[in-house]
Amino acid sequence: MPLGHPAARSSRISKRPQQLLRRSASSPFTDFTQRKPIQRSKSKVDVADNDDGFFGDRLDDIGIVKSLASDLSLRDVAQSIQYVHSHMFTAIPDDGGFNSTRIAEILNFRKSLPPTVTLPHLHALTQSPTKTEREIAELTRAGIVRRLVTPGRGTGGSSIGESLILSKDVESLLRQAEELSQELADKFSVCLRTKPMALKIPPSTFSSAEITALMRAGFLTSSVQGLNSTNVFAGPDSGPPGNLTSISTIAKAASGSMAAIGGEGAIYGAGGRGGIRRSSSQLERSSEQQSSEPFGEGVELRLSLPGTGALLKLLSAARSHLVSLAIKSKFREIPIYLLREKWDGGISADDPAAKAKKYRGEFTGILPSRTRRWKQFYGLSFDWTLAECLGAGLVEVFETGSVGQAVRIP
Repeated sequence: MPLGHPAARSSRISKRPQQLLRRSASSPFTDFTQRKPIQRSKSKVDVADNDDGFFGDRLDDIGIVKSLASDLSLRDVAQSIQYVHSHMFTAIPDDGGFNSTRIAEILNFRKSLPPTVTLPHLHALTQSPTKTEREIAELTRAGIVRRLVTPGRGTGGSSIGESLILSKDVESLLRQAEELSQELADKFSVCLRTKPMALKIPPSTFSSAEITALMRAGFLTSSVQGLNSTNVFAGPDSGPPGNLTSISTIAKAASGSMAAIGGEGAIYGAGGRGGIRRSSSQLERSSEQQSSEPFGEGVELRLSLPGTGALLKLLSAARSHLVSLAIKSKFREIPIYLLREKWDGGISADDPAAKAKKYRGEFTGILPSRTRRWKQFYGLSFDWTLAECLGAGLVEVFETGSVGQAVRIP
């Protein structure tokens, strides 16, 4: 080889490519060109992330379901009331994560609720509302069923203030009331039997001490007829002459004194309750007057049951929660099995595969004690709540033919 030529031009020596000198990677896919991930639009992401996003279109509506009655043995209204009350709550699961204190709290709360059934719930389990109303009127006149009305709890079909209860259950609650003597319980029971359709009781029927005892036990509530929406915003001088809250009376009183706000009895005269501290002599005089003088004519005594406030609060919260779960779905409609899963809170299943995963220590869902259904609603049944919403007209149930029954927000 001539000395004037470099070694690179020789045919025996070839220059290796630079890429062959690199260290070989462990993965065979290293030489493939990388591409950026495709970014989907926001609407497609929302549909994919939605629990029922696989329903691309509206559900098929074969027909509206007018009744949710599944027990064919229900013959009359009395049996329906017992059936609804017995299926209100579900049993506490053995492995639900509840301690003894929480179990006792749940059972005591369930026991404190009165065995009443709202009128819309009863209509959700019957085929003919007219026939049901006619039967309720007959049973009420016969003294078998008693109707109770709580004012200010909605109007129309969505009202939760109108409920029904068996008369024997009312007598059972009277016997269990520790605040009432046996004589007063028997007297009140006789009054209810003689007036089976009455919603109010005249104040002259009982003495002031007896009325106070019945109100503390929860069987009576009072309201003042003179305090209504028409005179709440009335002026101070709109009352009768000599009114304690008149401008002329208040203007002459010293600033900061009781007379400047209308006197000691101004709150009680308006139908309210105040926390004014009284002396022992004033308390003795007031107790003597209450024992000797009956309630005034302007006071209404309405029938009630102990635990009605807690029941109405639970019912109102359960209705709102179920409607909020259904309204978030696409087209405001969702199959019942999906709505049931949302109501249960995504708890672990009871099938053998889920039990095997739980035995191995794998995550299969959250415990029932951590869900809202048990923390706030004390294990309220989904079917019971759905019947409440259906009877109140808050939801519609229809047949789809493909995924079973579905719920729609009208």
